[in-house]
Amino acid sequence: MRMRIGRPAALLCLALVLALSSCTEARRAAPAVIATGPQGGVYHALGTAFEEVSADWRVPLTALASGASVANLEQVGAGEADLGFALADIAALAVAGDPPFDSPQPISALAKLYDNHTHLIVQDGSEVRQLADLGGALVALGPEGSGTELMSGRLLETAGLMGPEAGPARVETVTMDLLESTQALAEGEIDALFWSSGIPAEAVTVLAETTAVRLIDLSEWVGPLTERYGGHYAEVPVPVDAYPGVPGVRTVGVASLLVAHSGLARGTVDALTEDLFASREALVVHHPSIRQLSERAAIGTLPVPLHPGAADYFKRVKTAQH
Repeated sequence: MRMRIGRPAALLCLALVLALSSCTEARRAAPAVIATGPQGGVYHALGTAFEEVSADWRVPLTALASGASVANLEQVGAGEADLGFALADIAALAVAGDPPFDSPQPISALAKLYDNHTHLIVQDGSEVRQLADLGGALVALGPEGSGTELMSGRLLETAGLMGPEAGPARVETVTMDLLESTQALAEGEIDALFWSSGIPAEAVTVLAETTAVRLIDLSEWVGPLTERYGGHYAEVPVPVDAYPGVPGVRTVGVASLLVAHSGLARGTVDALTEDLFASREALVVHHPSIRQLSERAAIGTLPVPLHPGAADYFKRVKTAQH
C-alpha cells in the first residue's frame, strides 16, 4: 500500500530540499579575494592562513600579495579585491578621501583584528639610541604604498627629520619591501629600517637570528603623533621574547582592520564574519596576533563604519550573550 503525503507535508519537504540545496551552494561559493601584504610580513602570513583555513568557510578566500595598507584599500575600493588588511589611520584617510587617496573609498570594516607595532630597527653596534639620532642616516621607510611608509614618514616629520620642517638633521630615505630592507640592514647598506606589523614578523625574526640588532623605543612619540594626526595611536609593548636576542621596548601601536568593499553582499559579509570568529583557534596556530581578536574589541573600527553584514553578526552575538 502506498502512503500518500498531504500537501502541507509535501511543501515542507520541498522547503527542506531547497534549504539544503541553498546551503550546498553557499559552501560552493566562488572564492573572495583578500589583499594582504608583502612576503615576510604579518599581513602576508595572515592572508595565507585565511586562504588555508577558509577552505571550510561558506565563502572561501584567495590571498593576493600586495604592498599592504594603501594598496589594499585602493584595490578594495576599486573592486579589484573583496577584502583587505589595513591600518586604522590609513583606512581613516581612505574613508575621508584624503591623500594619498584621490577620493573617498567605498570601504567598510568587518572587524578590528589586533594592534600593529611600529618597529624601528638598527644594528646592535649603531650609535642610534632614539629617533632623534637618525639625523643624516639612510633609512628604509617600508614598501611604497604601505602603512609602514606612512607611519615612518609621520614619525620622521614629527621629529623634524623629514619634510618641509626638517633642518640639517634631515634623514636620507629609501622605500623597500621588508625582505629587501632586512637584507640591506644586515649588510650595512642602510642605517635603519621601519616596519609596522603585528608581532612577530617572520622577516624580522630571521634578521634577529642572523644579525645582532636592536629595536628603538618610540613610546615618547605617541602623544605628538596623536596631537598632530588624530587618536589612532597607543603605546604598546614589544615583549622581550618577541625576537631572539632583542631586548623589549615600548612603541607606537595602531589597530589593524579587516575591511571590505561596501557593496559586498550583506549576507556574504555576515557569513565571513561569523566564520572568521569560529576559526580563531585555527588562525592563532598560523600567527599569534589573532589571539587579540574578540567580539568585544572587534567593533572598534571607527571612523571606518562596520559593514551591515558584520553588524548583523555582532548583534546576534550580543543577543545570544543576554
